[in-house]
Amino acid sequence: MPGEAKTIWDVVARWHTDILEFLRTDAPRIVVIVLLAFILIRFLHLITRRLASFSKSQELLGGVRRAQQLRTLASVVNGVGLFVILFLAAMQVLQVMRINIGPLLASAGVVGLAIGFGAQTLVHDVINGFFILMENQYDLGDVIKISGVTGTVERMTLRRTVLRDADGTLHNIPNSQITVVSNLTRDWTQSAVHVAVSYQENSDRVIGLLREVGSDLRNDPTYGALLVADPEVPGIERVSPGEVDYLILIKTKPGAQYAMLRELRRRIKECFEKNHVQPAGPVPIYVLNQPGGGPEK
Repeated sequence: MPGEAKTIWDVVARWHTDILEFLRTDAPRIVVIVLLAFILIRFLHLITRRLASFSKSQELLGGVRRAQQLRTLASVVNGVGLFVILFLAAMQVLQVMRINIGPLLASAGVVGLAIGFGAQTLVHDVINGFFILMENQYDLGDVIKISGVTGTVERMTLRRTVLRDADGTLHNIPNSQITVVSNLTRDWTQSAVHVAVSYQENSDRVIGLLREVGSDLRNDPTYGALLVADPEVPGIERVSPGEVDYLILIKTKPGAQYAMLRELRRRIKECFEKNHVQPAGPVPIYVLNQPGGGPEK
């Protein structure tokens, strides 16, 4: 019994010594690691809150779609950053506590490699979607051309972009398949209208009438607000037998070009009718019988 009591006392004494050693050397290091992780997390939350506040200011300025993108980006940055900080802090704490993390890292490496091979396309989707959001390559409602498909952006996430084309077909495009983005409704849109007029009409008169139509459209209180520049009439675009093509260029706000083109064509038609300008018509074809030839059968 005295021997057993002495053994127990020795064990308790060693525990006491180990605890004192831990409190003297290891505990301060763990406290520093936790404190640094806490500071980094607070800094991360500060950045994401600033990004969220900026998104609210964009929403007040009318950029509702851009505000949604910024909030999505803020949540992604916050989630990924929090995971990285906690993972690194946990690894450092395990090292301080003298726990061998080699097998753990090896196992995590094997699992991560297997997951990476299986989900490399998904990772590519997310990374590409992150840069699309961060660089603001397109917004919800924009008309874009990606991966050979042209349509209006209806939904966008870190993994995919959803487009609806002119026929109403819905296209789901993984972000990893997006290499070139052609935005058809960013800042302004330029449209060209070719007006075919009879070859006999005076060119200076036709150009003057087209410029008059463009000036009236620019001064219109409704349609003028949709233009970002005065309509231009460069002149003759093409000459062919029986007709001459004149070019008129209009630069409009994004998405307004279709209504503007319809109104412009209507006004050109009314102007030509009012001023008796002959439109281009089919070229007459004359069939002449060969001398001495009989009637066709």
